[in-house]
Amino acid sequence: MRVLVVTAVPAERDAVTRAFGDGPRIREVPGAELHLAGPFDVLAGGAGPAAAAAATACALAAASAPYAAVVSAGIGGGFAPAAPVGSLVVASSVVAADLGAETPDGFVPVTGLGFGRDTFLPPEALVRDVAEATGALPGTVLTVSTVTGSAARTAELLAAHPGAVAEAMEGFGVAEAAARFGVPALELRSVSNAVGPRDRAAWRIGDALAALTGAFGKTAPVVESWTRHDRIDRHRD
Repeated sequence: MRVLVVTAVPAERDAVTRAFGDGPRIREVPGAELHLAGPFDVLAGGAGPAAAAAATACALAAASAPYAAVVSAGIGGGFAPAAPVGSLVVASSVVAADLGAETPDGFVPVTGLGFGRDTFLPPEALVRDVAEATGALPGTVLTVSTVTGSAARTAELLAAHPGAVAEAMEGFGVAEAAARFGVPALELRSVSNAVGPRDRAAWRIGDALAALTGAFGKTAPVVESWTRHDRIDRHRD
């Protein structure tokens, strides 16, 4: 069984496939190209949770065989000092941090409104094994529709989510689509910048993309082993 990887932009997709040497094979799916490299089928699905969810759902629906897992991957902002620029993070939980409602008493998550969900939990064993193989820091990765750009907002997010290590824009959308197909989801990111006031001079996008390439080279044997065990476990059930 193969693993679907969904990034936001082609530069992230290419960073993943670069871990496997020669150019990937390419297969068309509705609305996107799948780049096949190693055990991964990688697509650039667009920025934000809606685009990510749509692209993931299209790829899952078009698959000729079920995927073992879906990975939301790319670069993102890290919460200092836990996740410095250049580090890797793997989500122990994927949280939609701004899905809900503003009230006079502050933000209320969608679950507090009595409907929907705002959290997905990737498989614990897979998170642990990927963290061990790559050196990634496990923790909560927040999905936001508006990237954080101030110290005040950073403090708000950390107060609401004390275990947060990073933020990005696609993880929850990928996980939501994967859940509709009964496929487990994971989020793996390299940190290109610190969450907080925007300082583009301090961003290290090239370094983060290189770290992403290295991470997927080390992740490949983990997911190949995990998918074999997953198939055995499902057969036993």
